[in-house]
Amino acid sequence: MSNPQKASRRAFVKTAAAVTASTASTPYFIHAEDKTGTKKAVIGTGEYTYECIHDWGMDSLPEGHHYGGATHGTAIDSQGLIYITHHGGPTSIFVFDDKGKFVKGMGKEHVKGNSARGHGIDIRKEGNSEFLYLSPNDSSMPFTKMTLDGEVVWNKDRKAIEADHGQGIGRYCPTNVSFRPDGGYYLGDGYGSNFIFQYDKDDKYVRTLGGGGAENGKFQTPHGQWLDDRDGTPKLVVADRANKRLQWFDMEGKHLKTLDGFLFPADIDLRGEVLLVPDLHARITLLDKNDKVIVQLGDDEEWRPKALAGFKMRGQRDQWLPGKFIHPHDACFDKDGNIFVAEWVVTGRVTKLVKVG
Repeated sequence: MSNPQKASRRAFVKTAAAVTASTASTPYFIHAEDKTGTKKAVIGTGEYTYECIHDWGMDSLPEGHHYGGATHGTAIDSQGLIYITHHGGPTSIFVFDDKGKFVKGMGKEHVKGNSARGHGIDIRKEGNSEFLYLSPNDSSMPFTKMTLDGEVVWNKDRKAIEADHGQGIGRYCPTNVSFRPDGGYYLGDGYGSNFIFQYDKDDKYVRTLGGGGAENGKFQTPHGQWLDDRDGTPKLVVADRANKRLQWFDMEGKHLKTLDGFLFPADIDLRGEVLLVPDLHARITLLDKNDKVIVQLGDDEEWRPKALAGFKMRGQRDQWLPGKFIHPHDACFDKDGNIFVAEWVVTGRVTKLVKVG
């Protein structure tokens, strides 16, 4: 869902500064003041209160590095490095340390011409090593397993997926992967067939879940998924985006339950008993162990129609307000309970939500 656009870092920083200056006095936010005197929005409530650091890491990007038409995915490795996928260049992944300093770019395999096609990204430790599982936003590119040093372990393209599935699958463009406790994983074909493909720890095909539809067990854009083991029993939970819901399945693929009430849920992360759901329609939802809403960060019924009108605001940086989201596309917790958010907006935007509650 991206329309890549080149933008220099200098121009970006100048624009961002202008936006911050023009909106610093808005009455809609509680503000905290840092040592530079710049006021940052604070959102949430109680234990789940966060200071918003918008455009986190942006000013450390080297010359010639940019997010293009969108930032897409977020992931954090065991050393605390943050990985962001995007549609800019010159690589499809930018890596930062926990202070927001640029470390390296990687993932040239998912670049076409002058535009990266980075989308889904997840990290798993296998033995003593960690690996990236990458789902690029281009049907001609393979689903890729890669080391943290950028070495490709294997690729699975459309032909391989169809051979595993046993027949043609029509449209194909995977969006995200999630992991099973037995070493297997799920690949969600969110922009393609609406199937989720299950593989075992040896990369052997096991089964296919879903397919297009609105009934329970079917999907319309299964954009992201995660392992939910909060009650001690592992389950697959799927962000069934265009159906505006989450669905849960057992480890054999049986549908267990459906939860409505979302706008356009894009992905899922989990920390302790809290489920994190970035919603492409301008908010982030936190659910408790009983799947009741704790808080919806950035949610504002007056702001949302403006942010969503024709999807134009994603390219109108001068309209963005602190403490408000436009299109949260992915989000993840770090070890301290802070949240990193990547938004589907032109020039990209990564927000660090620093836990202060």
